Amino acid sequence: MNEGEMLLIKVPASTANLGPGFDSIGLALNLYLTLEVVLSDRWEVIPLTDELKEFPNDEKNFIVKTAIEVAKSFQTLLSPCQIKVASNIPLARGLGSSASAIVAGIELADQVGDLRLTKHQKFEIASKMEGHPDNVGASLFGGLVIGCQLGEEVDAEIIHSIDLEVLAVIPEEELLTKSSRGVLPSSLSFGEAVSAGAISNLLVAALLSGNIELAGKMMKKDKYHQPYRKELVPHLQIMEDQAYELGAYGVALSGAGPTVLCFVRPGEMNALMEGLTPLLPEMCFLPLEIDKEGSLCSGAIVTKAQ
Repeated sequence: MNEGEMLLIKVPASTANLGPGFDSIGLALNLYLTLEVVLSDRWEVIPLTDELKEFPNDEKNFIVKTAIEVAKSFQTLLSPCQIKVASNIPLARGLGSSASAIVAGIELADQVGDLRLTKHQKFEIASKMEGHPDNVGASLFGGLVIGCQLGEEVDAEIIHSIDLEVLAVIPEEELLTKSSRGVLPSSLSFGEAVSAGAISNLLVAALLSGNIELAGKMMKKDKYHQPYRKELVPHLQIMEDQAYELGAYGVALSGAGPTVLCFVRPGEMNALMEGLTPLLPEMCFLPLEIDKEGSLCSGAIVTKAQ
């Protein structure tokens, strides 16, 4: 990036797991983290949304730290930038806010440092930073991402042909991934693992074939994480009990929670919201769509920040 140019980075939110696709299935959603970047004499992060004001406004900011770390791994020193940051992705709600920040940091390093990384290189870096490929893969590629991370090797298939309408039911309180992972078992028996894997396999097949009822059935039968996390997310059980009766064909904890997603047929979103609102009056209901583009970077000429 040259002096006098502005860089715009836009990264979508994501949900992960979709029930039994634990740490391997991600879906990009149309909420966004956006960065406006110009070269400057020092690192400065200017938050444009209130939730972001709690974070450092210099090189200690997570996005900037990520960018500097990535550039350093390619023996590149980044020029300081002024970055205006906006986001409508709720923090610590299971909608991939940390993954979007990682992807934004990688895109920042790539553009400012002229690293010329491929999408797959970005995916490998992001997966290693996040620890699993689902959220970062969805934020990078858009659409439905099915990934596998084994040691240093990361592979994925990206599907953009799937159309789902999603209702996110979001509580006010945060739930950190570390806390949510703390309730999971350390191991499953061989028989349980086989059963859990079969459910996950059938979920993917049902999504790809368009058998949405079967996909929703497999979401509910997850054995990897949802049964254990219900103690932290009690509204998941309420929604599993009621949302299907109100027209949803699938219900799944979004990532580590506490957001829960309902998957609905076209035209049935309003009826589902109207039915769930009296049951969960403290929740925020947010209709969402799949983002099919993933992270985007574009540039335009502006004056250098002073």
